[in-house]
Amino acid sequence: MDTKVNGVETLELLSKYDTPTICNVIELFDVRPRTEGYMNQSIVSCFPEMPPMVGFASTATFTGAVPQEELSYEGLEQQVDSFSELPGPAVVVFEDLDHPVLAATFGEIMCSTYKRFGATGLITSGAGRDLDQVRALGFPAFTNGTVCSHGYSRFPSIGGEVEVGGIKIKPGDLIHGDCNGITTIPLAIAPRVAALCAPFMEAESIILKYLKNHQVTPKGLAQAQKECKDYLKQLASSIK
Repeated sequence: MDTKVNGVETLELLSKYDTPTICNVIELFDVRPRTEGYMNQSIVSCFPEMPPMVGFASTATFTGAVPQEELSYEGLEQQVDSFSELPGPAVVVFEDLDHPVLAATFGEIMCSTYKRFGATGLITSGAGRDLDQVRALGFPAFTNGTVCSHGYSRFPSIGGEVEVGGIKIKPGDLIHGDCNGITTIPLAIAPRVAALCAPFMEAESIILKYLKNHQVTPKGLAQAQKECKDYLKQLASSIK
């Protein structure tokens, strides 16, 4: 993946836009069905007030069900060491193997560790805890709920494909997430997606600006919609 778009780092540029805009722009490339590539409603932002999260997936599985003699963070060192293999900052992605969820995947110590090693956020199909402390860290987290205990926390595997929020995630997948949800961005088009976000928003602004005009009519709305669609068609044709 190219690292810059017009002199601006691709990830920095992607982080300036919300996740729905990213999804809208990906659709212009027609590289996947419009119902694929993003997580379902089971994955929710713990801190919806935080800005968009962007980074590369560092995957693992989690269980809180297997008794062990003492609590440990076994596997954490291996996990953060693997961050160096990614092309940029990590987004930690956990698949919780327990059904139903039995324990919190993460808390303050784990998130403090991940942030210190450069991660930009965390996603789990399970639960989280210590949310006040993690919020104070400014560390985005996305979960399927909260549980107050860590149970017998263990990472059965680190790396490899996981399934979270209804989609498969592999190490190194590019992820974008905010209060609206989580999407992947195909690496091959990531720089162009970043570059086209601003023009896409300009197209949408045609309708929004019209609606702010007090002299609105159904005919006028139809004309604004047509202008927006024509603009988007031009954008789509420019990338083929």
